[in-house]
Amino acid sequence: MYWISKSIHNIGRLKRRWLILLAVLGPGIITMVADNDAGGISTYAQTGAKTGFNMLWAFVILVPMAYYVQEMTVRLGAVTKRGHAEAIFDGFGKFWGWFSIFDLALINWLTLVTEYIGMTQAMRIFHIPEWITVFGVTALLLGIVISGKYWTFEKVTLFFCLFNLVYIPAAVWAMMSGNVDQGWSAVAKGFYHPQFEFNSFLTPAALITLVMANIGTTITPWQIFFQQSAVVDKGMDIKDVKFGKIDTLFGACLTCAVAAFIIITTAALFYYNPSGQIAVESAAQTAEQMPHVMPNHTWGDWARLLFAIGLFDAGFLGALCISLATSWAMGEVFGWAHSLNKSVREAPWFYVAYVLMLLSAGVVSLVSTQSQQNAITIFVQVVAVTLLPAALIFLILLLNDKPLMGEHVNTRWQNFANWSITVFVILVSSLFGISVLFPEWFGGK
Repeated sequence: MYWISKSIHNIGRLKRRWLILLAVLGPGIITMVADNDAGGISTYAQTGAKTGFNMLWAFVILVPMAYYVQEMTVRLGAVTKRGHAEAIFDGFGKFWGWFSIFDLALINWLTLVTEYIGMTQAMRIFHIPEWITVFGVTALLLGIVISGKYWTFEKVTLFFCLFNLVYIPAAVWAMMSGNVDQGWSAVAKGFYHPQFEFNSFLTPAALITLVMANIGTTITPWQIFFQQSAVVDKGMDIKDVKFGKIDTLFGACLTCAVAAFIIITTAALFYYNPSGQIAVESAAQTAEQMPHVMPNHTWGDWARLLFAIGLFDAGFLGALCISLATSWAMGEVFGWAHSLNKSVREAPWFYVAYVLMLLSAGVVSLVSTQSQQNAITIFVQVVAVTLLPAALIFLILLLNDKPLMGEHVNTRWQNFANWSITVFVILVSSLFGISVLFPEWFGGK
């Protein structure tokens, strides 16, 4: 009877843990999946078309990088019950607080422009005019957040996260239709034996830009602000930190896996094309070209539709989370009510900031040309990784503040991992700066 009782107790305890985990899941997955935004999809599409499978190794590194950075936001939010902007103001003073907010507002607004660009380009494939997409999406995004409940926002957003998985069947169809001699063995080599071939499509300087863009679209300043504010708005406590870490790790693995499948898709169709390598400059262009590069036109049409749906969903999630990250941060700085659990009447300026961010970014996407849109998309990813070191340094210093964090301060290993990530980002950013100033050193002109 003792063993039966103990077994029942263990089953009950395991069930409770699963229920707590399911309740806590959300901020980490949403933050990571939303990071595969419209700009990210275009970056991965270009990466596959220009480098084949040779950049896949980067995601073995990016999974732990993304996890270690975002895991700190879970602890900081759960322990302090404050968003990241407020934590910086309290910890470092007004000067650095305003510096961080200016960085965040600038890069978030630019990134938001790319989300609208991605959504309008995706819906253009379905013959929907850009202006209808912009105003229709803005209305839908507003409708999601004005429910007055964080839990409603989270459930709806997690549903949209599922559409990010459409790139998996797209990759399978691309490999079946492509001209990759060694098939999936060639994909595997991209993780452990990359062999870059420099040509007119890929110069050393272009490779550095792609490396920076891939880092910049996987780890961004807005993620730090968004996830910490989401943890606070959801009401997570210190006891939830362990499950929040699982949520974040799962999200990091998921987002990098989807990114890898996007690269596999475009590499199989455009890098290993029988008629020669084909350059693509955006995710929308990638989708449009698919029926023309796949021997089976039916599969090509399906792949095109899947890619377009995924692109729209990526832009939608990115726009939803980035605009919220900004509104949360501005509310913390200016002292406004800033919670999804409050109605429009209770937190008017929070929602006004949210709508103004969306509308201004949407209008810019409408008036910009195709070439300008493509340039903005890559530029934003590079700027994001350039501004990232400052955000990382603030975050690490806060996590080492013993009076603030108590027993939840960074361990020696966590400090080693996070400072290594910061140094790596600084080195890559510096290398990019040198490639711009002295392009002849990298095979440029």
